[in-house]
Amino acid sequence: MICIAWAPFADPEQLAMLAAVALVVLLYSGFRLAVAFGVVPWRTIPAGTFRVKRVRQQNRLVSRSWLELSSGGRTRWLPVYFDPSLVGLTESDADCDAAVLVHGHRLFASGAVRDPEPRGRLIDNPTRPDPDGPAHAAAATRLGRRLLLDAQFAVVAPFAGLFWIYVAGGGLPAFAGATVVAAATATWFAAIRGSDPS
Repeated sequence: MICIAWAPFADPEQLAMLAAVALVVLLYSGFRLAVAFGVVPWRTIPAGTFRVKRVRQQNRLVSRSWLELSSGGRTRWLPVYFDPSLVGLTESDADCDAAVLVHGHRLFASGAVRDPEPRGRLIDNPTRPDPDGPAHAAAATRLGRRLLLDAQFAVVAPFAGLFWIYVAGGGLPAFAGATVVAAATATWFAAIRGSDPS
């Protein structure tokens, strides 16, 4: 939408860049959604029943939800998109096929399964249900909290705008357009990778 909004003000070179950014965003979003819905089997977990627990990862500015999958003495890690049900998830059994079903609730994979533990600080969910879990989940799903987490990467947007001015020229309108498009793209990228606002 941001690219379309800036298109009437762009010269041909800027219009080509807006089209390229929009194409990359659409293609990558389509790929991530296809992986999440299990349409594209991209390094997914094998089918079966696993013992799962939710772990929240904090590594620099990134916060993500992971499922720790255990079966037959082997532990694997699957990043998942945030869902309010994850806040109160205790260790339980999950059925895995192209999707992960925990207590009849579907969780969507936000990346490939991996054998090594994710980098950064890992925070386990409580072992018993948290009585404040529903309130905490409701607070985590607010739009402001999501934007606070995802928009951190938009800090680089003015530098992208300056780089655009250096490479292609265009003055203040080109700087403003490139900065807004870079900020929106950075925020989108953090969200599409599967950030966790809890």
